[in-house]
Amino acid sequence: MGHVITGRQTADVDDDVVVFLIGMRFNRILRPWTWLPAFRAMPRMLAELAADPSLGLLGVRTYWSGRVIMAVQYWRSFEALEAYARARDHDHLPAWQAFNRTVRASGDVGIFHETYRVGPGTAETIFANMPPFGLGAAVGQVPASIKGQTAARRMGTRTTDQPVVEPY
Repeated sequence: MGHVITGRQTADVDDDVVVFLIGMRFNRILRPWTWLPAFRAMPRMLAELAADPSLGLLGVRTYWSGRVIMAVQYWRSFEALEAYARARDHDHLPAWQAFNRTVRASGDVGIFHETYRVGPGTAETIFANMPPFGLGAAVGQVPASIKGQTAARRMGTRTTDQPVVEPY
């Protein structure tokens, strides 16, 4: 993940970025022949995206909790995300079509995604004594003092910057 950056950092969001949550839920865990193809598709797509940064993926982190596996992805733009999803010459579209043919109506596996546009003044982050992480790892980080010591200042809802707890 990287080295720890001491002190307080915030994501350097100077332009729009897209946060994309995508995942699956194993509804019938004892039927792996139905969900295994969808499960195997994501690592292939992520490898393809990592190999070609021009496709627009800025960063990704995968999480597993119980029956749900989810990837938090950061994209250069919604247009780049949509272009990848629809491209006939990349891994996503064939995986999407295969899923719809084989399991979409069975209920054995569920899939989901959520898409958010994030831009200056629409997101607030803080990373204290952390390696580059999340949105900060995707777009870069700067010392929090540059963008504001308080969440309200970093969100642009307050012009004053008076933290309740002394920052470090």
